[in-house]
Amino acid sequence: MKFGIILGSTREGRVSPQVGEYIKKVASAREGHEFEIVDVKEYNLPFMGTATPNLAWNEKINELDGYIFIVQEYNHAMAASLKNALDSAREEWFNKAAGIVSYGSGGGIRAAEQVRLVLAEQKVADVRTNPAFNLFTDFENFSDFKPGDHMDAGVNDMLDELLLWSQALKGIRA
Repeated sequence: MKFGIILGSTREGRVSPQVGEYIKKVASAREGHEFEIVDVKEYNLPFMGTATPNLAWNEKINELDGYIFIVQEYNHAMAASLKNALDSAREEWFNKAAGIVSYGSGGGIRAAEQVRLVLAEQKVADVRTNPAFNLFTDFENFSDFKPGDHMDAGVNDMLDELLLWSQALKGIRA
């Protein structure tokens, strides 16, 4: 199966690429599955209703069997770029599973919960385990991602759930 590690932040100085690469490294140990970084910034998505939709985004979302969202918390919420990306596709999301990896001053938990609400509307089953990274303890100078080895266990738990749910939901889409 093929999974997208979706980087939701588009702002300068973002750290989501570092978190995404870490998740990809841990996930790539899973044989028989493909994990790729899908960077919202590269798609230059227009805001909903302001321009013609970016069909390349919809095609990318459609080709994936599941997702891992890298969710950053800005002002106690998900980034507008991630919300827009979630809204920019519709049926392409349906009947798939997702894991959420969050980060922020409080681990990004509030933003992760907002993403869960939107995923429910998009018919995406999100798994329970949510690895949450803290800007104070998992980053040096709030910019260099340095997670402790103990975080690998939570990431692997999330991946176990994601693979199981994605396999089950694949039958619904067939």
